[in-house]
Amino acid sequence: MTQNEPGNDYPLSEVPMHARKGLASTAMVLLGFTFFTATMFAGGKLGVAFSFTQMLGVVALGNLLLGIYAAGLGYIAFKSGLNSVLMGRFCFGEVGSKLSDLILGFTQIGWYAWGTATAAVVLGKYFELSQGSVLGLMVLFGMVFCATAYVGYRGLEILSYIAVPAMGILLFLSMWVATVKVGGLDGLLAVVPTGELDMSTAITLVFGTFVSGATQATNWTRFSRSAKVAVLASLIGFFIGNGLMVLIGAYGAIVYQQPDVVEVLLLQGFAMAAMAMLLLNIWSTQDNTIYNFAVAGCNLLRTKRRKTVTLAGAVIGTLLALLGMYDMLVPYLILLGTVIPPIGGVIMADFFYRYRGHYPRLADTRLPAFNWPGLIAYAVGTVLAFHSPWVAPLVGIVAASLTYIVLTSVLRVRAPLADVRA
Repeated sequence: MTQNEPGNDYPLSEVPMHARKGLASTAMVLLGFTFFTATMFAGGKLGVAFSFTQMLGVVALGNLLLGIYAAGLGYIAFKSGLNSVLMGRFCFGEVGSKLSDLILGFTQIGWYAWGTATAAVVLGKYFELSQGSVLGLMVLFGMVFCATAYVGYRGLEILSYIAVPAMGILLFLSMWVATVKVGGLDGLLAVVPTGELDMSTAITLVFGTFVSGATQATNWTRFSRSAKVAVLASLIGFFIGNGLMVLIGAYGAIVYQQPDVVEVLLLQGFAMAAMAMLLLNIWSTQDNTIYNFAVAGCNLLRTKRRKTVTLAGAVIGTLLALLGMYDMLVPYLILLGTVIPPIGGVIMADFFYRYRGHYPRLADTRLPAFNWPGLIAYAVGTVLAFHSPWVAPLVGIVAASLTYIVLTSVLRVRAPLADVRA
């Protein structure tokens, strides 16, 4: 069944071909998602720890790996018309998939809370507002930021077409001013790093900062009109878009010893532009984030009322913002880089190995309550990622994929077929 309440964007079924989008639309939505203030903090840590050329190498490698991961899931999303939480029914089971719903939903509501709190706190500092006024702004932003997600894909698309070009122009202008200040390329090359960060940790930081978003980018790549659109849009969003955010954060750290792009813009004299950029930057990610939560929530509750779940998620996120989510970013990022990537690893192994690159229609397939190889593989990937001294997200993906393939082969777990009587 693919009947869909207008604006609900097929939360429990495949996206039909007549609802698919082209490259410009899909890539713009993903760019709006990856243009995010928090990513610039990761770049700031690189900027003070590496030379300019070393920093470029880390940014390129980390985001290329992230882009390839997102593109792999994006290809599956195009082929199936499903998002990650619906794919989870195949690899974790009808009931077992609720685990991934809870994990993915929790991470996104945490991001929503952090973004809402950040917008209110930064504006509060700039305009010297009282604590009560800042809390009031959190409530206001918590409700406003979900408006475009409430509309659905079309709302996200419209905001992205406004926010992405505006942010791009301002950020490139900022980089040009910073380059002039530091003395051009020669000045950048002459800057001596003041911090320390090993290469493995640096790549983990770049890859892990937005891997949770890459895992759920299938919410939009499932709308892709072709495999080419899905793969290119994923690479544009995560290799280029996320890469630019990391690079800009590193630029600010190198020139101004300040990783916060809003603070950099204030130092450069772009005060009002900085505030406008902050709100656009956060809003264009917040609406995608709460949309992700709604999709996971619909699968968890088996309801098509995406708009209702969106509003409920915004209320929960706002409450978390009021409770102090602003100060929990670093430990939250570490948690995301550990628990999210193995989900993508199991999904890819399930699709390409067990299903040979083609899912049956979800509504016509009788799935088991639990697919134990998938759940065990996820647990193995998460534990190994948590204890890994190397790039934890990559370890989690590879370990989960290999474990799933081995268990499926040893236990001879066959892929459920579509029930032709359904």
